[in-house]
Amino acid sequence: MTRRTLILGFFSSVLAIVASLSFTFPAFAMGGVLPEINKPAPEFTLPSNSDAGMVSLSDYRGQWVVAYFYPADFTPGCTLEARKFQEDLPKYRDRNTQVLGISADDVNSHSDFCDSEGLKFPLLADEKGTISKAYGSWIGVRSARHTFIIDPEGILRATFTGVNPIVHSREVLATLAELQ
Repeated sequence: MTRRTLILGFFSSVLAIVASLSFTFPAFAMGGVLPEINKPAPEFTLPSNSDAGMVSLSDYRGQWVVAYFYPADFTPGCTLEARKFQEDLPKYRDRNTQVLGISADDVNSHSDFCDSEGLKFPLLADEKGTISKAYGSWIGVRSARHTFIIDPEGILRATFTGVNPIVHSREVLATLAELQ
């Protein structure tokens, strides 16, 4: 028996033992550990480009919230995603839902981005990535492209990773229809 065969056999045995113990591991995505579905969503208060100044998740109790994290203002995928949310904004409002975009860009960048793209929903500045990390959506210096649906009581109801900006808003609306 070769040394390699012995080592592979040992690691296979350890893996089989660990698998048989039925541990529950947290959900991971590129960006970290995702918050649990059907648990309270991580609370946040962040500066916004909107007239409100600071925006908190708790400001929207009684409404559904779509919190979407994205890498950067003015990049092609992020611009497309924001445009799609803006196009569908009346449908979100009909569903008593607030859309919030969150990235590491500062408030001035968000204001310029909203002006450039005609966005009518708040963009929140998570410059240090604290909230992105709490949502498992932080990659180094930027937010990952993840979206979370939070119900009117502040409970996380759906998570989207591996987002395709072209169809994402429609996917979120379809999930909202199922949840409501």
